[in-house]
Amino acid sequence: MKLSQIAKILELEVTNDKEINGINILKDAKSDEITFFHNKKYLKDLPSTKAGAILIEKKFSEYIPDGVEPLFTDEPYLKLAILSRYFAKPLIREGKPIVDEGASIALNVSIGANTKIGKNVIIQAGAVIGSDVEIGDNSIIYPNVTIYNDTKIGKNVIIQAGAVIGSDGFGYAHTKTGEHIKIYHLGYVKIEDEVEIGANTTIDRGAFGATIIKKGAKIDNLVQIGHNCEIGEYSIIVSQTGLSGSSILGRNVVMGGQSATAGHLKIAPFTQIAARGGVTKDIKEAGIYSGFPILPHKSWLKLQANILRFFNKNKKG
Repeated sequence: MKLSQIAKILELEVTNDKEINGINILKDAKSDEITFFHNKKYLKDLPSTKAGAILIEKKFSEYIPDGVEPLFTDEPYLKLAILSRYFAKPLIREGKPIVDEGASIALNVSIGANTKIGKNVIIQAGAVIGSDVEIGDNSIIYPNVTIYNDTKIGKNVIIQAGAVIGSDGFGYAHTKTGEHIKIYHLGYVKIEDEVEIGANTTIDRGAFGATIIKKGAKIDNLVQIGHNCEIGEYSIIVSQTGLSGSSILGRNVVMGGQSATAGHLKIAPFTQIAARGGVTKDIKEAGIYSGFPILPHKSWLKLQANILRFFNKNKKG
């Protein structure tokens, strides 16, 4: 839509009109897309954005590059949420799926428009495959798996029963009076080759851009992966782990059962998080970490020993 239309919807002012074809984050936005800035953590990406327009507070105007049209607001995240609905793709689409002759599809499987099913793919009973999905050769989809629109799945992938791939992330903007405004998730999920995803695991689509599960990653049952997460090659995620949105795990990261991350952080390659470990900040050096908030494992053991010693001393006294 025209930028002038967007400004009218959001009750904002704009000087120059242009065509806007989508919404994207600062570092990925193109000249025909609108972006937003609301978190100082991403200030480094603001001067180099290639976006056509930006929702932003006026106090950051000095960082806006030439050619990026500002829409000034004291609530850029809320305005983004309102606008996202207008760029959401239709849930029901037209077109026919393309299924390779070598694929084996159970009778009660639903496959959406324009979806491509590769060679030797097996899809078992009750699976629901959305529109514009790609499933690579030799992949296996077990019973009652749900794969939402636009998901991209590589070769030799195994998805166990009941998994949900590509659902909306848990994203809302909040008004000053406490209402919750849904952010429509316009991205998708990309699963690379040789990944295995456990039963009843959920992987949310990107809000903008992709949630990515890289080659060879193994994900246990009952894992929650939030929007725009990136799971590194050959990582292992154990049951009941929860990853908040935009968590980035390097290669061969291991996360023990019931561990978790806060959002928008990075974990160094070959790091191991013990069971119930809570990652609240970036981990820049590989190692073994435990506890909440997270500590190097040896430090955590010493802390537990000191606590126990203190407890026993006071108990005797």
